[in-house]
Parts: sequence; structure tokens; C-alpha cells
Amino acid sequence: MDLGISGKRALVCASSKGLGLGCAEALAAAGVNLVMNARGAQALEASAQAIRDEFGVDVVTVAADIATAEGQATVLAAAEGVDILVNNAGGPPPGMWSDWDREDFIAALDANMLAPIAMMKALLPGMMDRGWGRVVNITSVSVKSPIPVLGLSNSARAGLTGYVAGTSRQVAGQGVTINNLQPGLHATDRSVSLDSGAAAQQGITLEEAVAQRSATIPVGRYGTPGEFGATCAFLCSQHAGFIVGQNILLDGGATNSLM
Repeated sequence: MDLGISGKRALVCASSKGLGLGCAEALAAAGVNLVMNARGAQALEASAQAIRDEFGVDVVTVAADIATAEGQATVLAAAEGVDILVNNAGGPPPGMWSDWDREDFIAALDANMLAPIAMMKALLPGMMDRGWGRVVNITSVSVKSPIPVLGLSNSARAGLTGYVAGTSRQVAGQGVTINNLQPGLHATDRSVSLDSGAAAQQGITLEEAVAQRSATIPVGRYGTPGEFGATCAFLCSQHAGFIVGQNILLDGGATNSLM
């Protein structure tokens, strides 16, 4: 399918690896030029060069922490006038309710709620003026089905979801759509970290921990960044202009829910 976005320009945050990289690759495959951001310059440039070599699109890299005001300013300086924004940031660490203090919640909110809001506030006006734009926020399955050990993520991402619910309806009339993707278990560094923690806690191998969690997914496996990226690219396409303010679950059927 021709997504109809060849030649457009996208900012993909936290895109040196994992789900962000999957989104960047899928957009590049559709002919979209990229501004890629991540904290680590070396990994970011390696991923960007691989995309340049494979897809022949223009890729600008910006090594900065998107969770900080300084990082946001640096990224926005390079991303002025983009047509597509993919918001993404690493999730906060797991733990128990008794582990977290105010500073922990502030850090989670900065990265997973306030940073994407800041990026939208900066870039939405230009999209609205041009009459076309796409925003995709990578949130989490925990918004729909809270995960006890991810209370920081549950809280921050739920807040972002509430913000998008109202804002998306306010900008849709100007040709701009905002939607959220809710990933479940995918084969990324984040899953390796969580599985390693579970393995250590239970005294089992990493492979056994992965097998345990895979067994809870109806498709019997983790998702891939490529699958995730393809869904993101469709939401950014010309064909998705009637999809507004939605939370799309990509979890292999693990969440048992009617809605």
C-alpha cells in the first residue's frame, strides 16, 4: 500500500533502537525524511546511517535528552516544520508503591507526559497552519491494563492519554490527527531489562522468564519493532485522516477486554 507520505518530514523521538527505531524505519520505507533523536550519539548515528543506506531518505540526527527543556529546544531547532511527530521516551524503572517519592514521579512525568506535551505544543501550530499533520504517541498497554510494578509509567502515560483525548478533538478540523499506540510485550531492550529482573527474582534463567511471559500472550510470542513501526506508519499516512484520539493496543491479544 502506498501510504501517500513520500517526501514528508518526521521527527521520531528516542529512535536509536527499539520501538522508536521501528517507527523510523517504517516511515523511511514510505519515503519520509527524518529527524531522529536519542540520548546516545553513537547508537543514534549508527541507526541513522543504516536507514540512509537502506532507504535513501534524508536523516538528521539530534543527540539530546527529550525529557529536559534544553533537549527539547535542541530537537525543535532541527525539527521546525515537520509534518509528522512520533513521541517516545524510555519508561521509568519498575518497583513497588512504597519505593517512589515525589522526585520519582516528577522524573516520570517529565519524560512520559510533559515532554510529549511540550513537543505537541511546539509543532501542532505549524501543522494546523499547513492543514495537515500526524502525531503518534507511544504510550503503553499499562494505560488500559495497569501493571503493578510499573506504577510510575501507569501514572505518567495515563496523564498523557487524558491530554490527548481532549487536544486531538480540538485540532482535527485543521487536518491534524493525534493518536496513541499502546505496546504490550515487544522484543526490545526494555523487555530484556524487565525479564532479567523477573529471572533474578524467581531464580530462573532469562530464557525461562521470556517463555513464561510469552505463554501469557495468545499469539505465543513477543511483538517485533517492525510490526509496531508498520502500525505507526499507517497512522501517519494519508489513509488515517479519520482516526482521531484513539488508543490502539498492540499486545498480541494479551489484554482480555471488549473495548
